[in-house]
Amino acid sequence: MDTVKIGEFLKRLRKEQGLTQVKLGEKIGVTNKTVSRWENGEYLPSVDMLKILSEEYGVTINEILNGERLKDEAEFKKTAEENLTEALENSVFTLEEKVRFWKKRWYRNNLFVLIVSGIIFVLLLTYSQIQSNIKVYVFSVAYGYAMMIIFHNRKMAYVEKNAYRTS
Repeated sequence: MDTVKIGEFLKRLRKEQGLTQVKLGEKIGVTNKTVSRWENGEYLPSVDMLKILSEEYGVTINEILNGERLKDEAEFKKTAEENLTEALENSVFTLEEKVRFWKKRWYRNNLFVLIVSGIIFVLLLTYSQIQSNIKVYVFSVAYGYAMMIIFHNRKMAYVEKNAYRTS
């Protein structure tokens, strides 16, 4: 797929609608910088965004991926087959890679909470040792296990939601 051609087509469609990059971004829930990157051919919109853009502009996803309007059904079928073949050839992420990607993203998004929880755990353990208080020690160990379980479950729910989605 020619991302530059697709970007120029998206730009032309946006201008036909009389929209600025800012207005389009606000309308579909992305930044104007994202719209600019699509239109400059830096990268393609996600599948979800392709669907939204096709509805917004009154064209098919196939036409967007082709970078121009298609004139007849024969041209449409031929282009659809080419786009589908190319998309399948370029879908290089295995399920394992998707899971690994979304786990890393979850850790990056939750780094602050993980650090704060870790600090609280260490402080509780340190306090229990300084005071020789078995109740605080038991509480701190229980807190540590509870946080591990909660974070693991939240991470896996996030991964499942994102890595296994089909659309």
